[in-house]
Amino acid sequence: MNKNLLIVAYYFPPSGGPGVQRVLKHVRYLPEFGWNPIVLTVSNGDFPARDESLMKEIPEGMHVERTHIYEPYDIYRLLTGKKKGTAIDVNVIKKDGQKSGFTDKLAEFIRATFFIPDARVGWMLSAPKAVDQLVAKLGIDAVYSSSPPYTCSLIARYAKRKHGLPWVAGFRDPWTGFISSPKRWSIPSAIDRAMERSVFTEADEVECAWKGIIKDALGKYPEIDAGKFHHVPNGFDSADYPTVEKSRNERFTLTYTGSMYGRRNPAALFEAIERLIADGSLKQDEICLRFIGRFGTEVHEMFESASFRESIELISYIPHHESIEYLMQSDLLLLIVDESKESEEIVPGKVYEYMGTKIPIIAIAPEKSAIAGLMHETRAGIVAHQSNIDKIASIVLEYFTQWKTGSGDFRPDTELINSFERRESARKLASLLDSILLRNKK
Repeated sequence: MNKNLLIVAYYFPPSGGPGVQRVLKHVRYLPEFGWNPIVLTVSNGDFPARDESLMKEIPEGMHVERTHIYEPYDIYRLLTGKKKGTAIDVNVIKKDGQKSGFTDKLAEFIRATFFIPDARVGWMLSAPKAVDQLVAKLGIDAVYSSSPPYTCSLIARYAKRKHGLPWVAGFRDPWTGFISSPKRWSIPSAIDRAMERSVFTEADEVECAWKGIIKDALGKYPEIDAGKFHHVPNGFDSADYPTVEKSRNERFTLTYTGSMYGRRNPAALFEAIERLIADGSLKQDEICLRFIGRFGTEVHEMFESASFRESIELISYIPHHESIEYLMQSDLLLLIVDESKESEEIVPGKVYEYMGTKIPIIAIAPEKSAIAGLMHETRAGIVAHQSNIDKIASIVLEYFTQWKTGSGDFRPDTELINSFERRESARKLASLLDSILLRNKK
């Protein structure tokens, strides 16, 4: 008989975006490995993107407990003059040197001072009671938290402290000091660090989506047992990929999916394409640059000011299955890693979804990085640094030429890529949970 696992996750359908996929696929495949998921999530989340189609992927009969959360973002929108319903996350991370107005600075000060560990901390007003009720009513054998938001870790910590539940703390990004973390002054910073340290210390095991998260945590807290940290990479679910009859596109099609803002922008790619058009290697009517998702104001300005803007196809956020169809109908997929101090360690979740298509990837990222290593090992694509415009141009031209001539020898390591199936990630999580229970019996 399957054991009951309480999963604490803010991002859960109808939330869209990449943060949802990891938990949703765990939920789908964990029952195969002896664990019955019970999800605690929010009833009124202020999500950067919504994807109602993902509601259909929640397994039938699975218990989902939705509780009220007190969100601060309407106050933020009021302070910054943004319309109600405006997605926040796309515009909050600015490029170095980009100026902020007084209201933005005030809002950021409030965020950094009072919302610890993050702006979802209002969920702590309702979630603990829901945890108590679920434990009493359904019987819970263990708890798993998915962060960010890091408030999810605090809710799971409560379940561990109050009910003695075995706990695997899951992380998709580092906590303090990360690219998206607010710059806190001394007292809020100390509180945030204390919360972070307590989570890493009290969790029985820590599951991390990329190795840099482990490196970051142990760099801050070297006294914590390194053996409790486990790399469980993101992946792709082949069941999500439709059967698409591959035919030659009328134009060479490069596709990007996801959000783009601040330091994650297409400036280097655009400069490379400008050069190729200027020297006659490319013609505007032979290329299509397709961008699907949510983009910051400065990125929209780049789209509008590009000399080849008629070759740019802009599509707003669409359901997950539709975005995969667009990927599979492409000739080259674009991945951009933020230019920041964390760049060498970041492995965006969507790179695995890209790899699952078996279509070439151009990754604009540090050439000595985790992404570069992954591209080399899987032979899924080629990496070029943002500053290396010549190399970016040569990669685009290489795949453009292959499209034009109908030739090419792209041979990804299919066997290695297939090892990143989401089912395998769920198996690894189940194994961690089983190991805790076995340990506790001794």
